[in-house]
Amino acid sequence: MDSQPTLPVPISYISGRYLLFSIDAVTYLRREHNICGVLIGTLPQIPQQNVFLGLPLELMPEEARVLVDRDVACIVDEAKAHDGMKSLLEEDRRQYLRELESQGLHASRILSDRKDQQREQALKKLGEKVKAKAAKAADNASASSAQKDESSSVVDIFDDGSNSASRSANMTPESKLAMAITPATSYPPLPQPTSSSRILSKPEVPLSYPLFAHLHSQGYFLSPGLRFGCQYVAYPGDPLRFHSHFLVVSAEWDQNIDLMDIINGGRLGTGVKKGFLLGGPEKTREDVDSEAERVESVRAFSIEWAGM
Repeated sequence: MDSQPTLPVPISYISGRYLLFSIDAVTYLRREHNICGVLIGTLPQIPQQNVFLGLPLELMPEEARVLVDRDVACIVDEAKAHDGMKSLLEEDRRQYLRELESQGLHASRILSDRKDQQREQALKKLGEKVKAKAAKAADNASASSAQKDESSSVVDIFDDGSNSASRSANMTPESKLAMAITPATSYPPLPQPTSSSRILSKPEVPLSYPLFAHLHSQGYFLSPGLRFGCQYVAYPGDPLRFHSHFLVVSAEWDQNIDLMDIINGGRLGTGVKKGFLLGGPEKTREDVDSEAERVESVRAFSIEWAGM
């Protein structure tokens, strides 16, 4: 069961990127706040890996901004936050290593118990097959002696396997090799960053942010739209369960839009079975300059080709 992280969730700002290293934070934000991000982590042994990527999760500036605006997350300057490593006491280091070793022993016990259960199930199936063969062979008098020998030998194997599984279950945790635990975050041993010197201001976002925030507030999941030639791709639910509905492009209220861009977007959207959504903040008054007012004044239009 996923655990809820401590709020606000720290988003690591490293080299101009907004990253999440905690799997609890990633699952929580996806489940409760419709934030998907993009996994960018690879295995050290497979640096050219391009499928089944893992942590960290990179967020678009718009995703990070909408979380900060909702007081769900904060932006942490990781370079300053990790200065605390220099002042970490030796006893704290040892305590942290002991906790990692304890987690490794616990994971090792779970893996060992799982292997024992699989072995018992396999031996049980083998014993059932042997009994079925022995019962069938009992009707054949000419091969009765050979079948009895085979049955007794395999049953002995089954009994020995059961004894071996029970002996493995009785082993103490300390006698088993602890699995190596590689932590994904620095909290702990470092405390959660609370100092204002480590917390950065709100992320800078492009002009398309009001439309992004508007669609997000309506329950849509949004992901980068580069593969479809747009700014965002909007999903009505989790992308693991739903196909996207809209190709999203933002425009300012008084921006001149080439008619061919609308035609191209509509044809592209229809070709991939999606709607072409064009929208932006409506500027009805000259004093509507705050980001919150721009988000509230967004209007969007969906363009679809009919009869194709």
